[in-house]
Amino acid sequence: MVETQELKPQEKFEVATSAEQTKSGLVFAPNVDIFETEKEIVLLADVPGVNATSLGIDLKDNTLTLTGDVKQESITGGEEILSEYQVGSYFRQFTLTEMINQDKIEAELKNGVLRLTLPKIEKALPRRIIVNAKK
Repeated sequence: MVETQELKPQEKFEVATSAEQTKSGLVFAPNVDIFETEKEIVLLADVPGVNATSLGIDLKDNTLTLTGDVKQESITGGEEILSEYQVGSYFRQFTLTEMINQDKIEAELKNGVLRLTLPKIEKALPRRIIVNAKK
């Protein structure tokens, strides 16, 4: 017997930073999914409202940093009745291990989802060792 569960979207949560911000506004941590195959690690980050020009991906000292800004859309000639979508900035960091080929990381942004492909270096790929039998 399979139990069904109600699906609940995860709410945006504000990032608590120890450093002082240089600009005002909310800072959110994007939700991510991370998948691993034999050849790569794929990271999917939800960044709705972020476009390619306001997206930052930086790599320094094995730390991958994602940033993005979302601007409030203005509607003229109308009165706001309900506003649930919060705007601000996105910020999230990941520590990469030496098994990632940092020179070949690829990024693609489509429909508010950032896809980062982190290929593994050759020595990190699994391989089969052939055993020779001696007579």
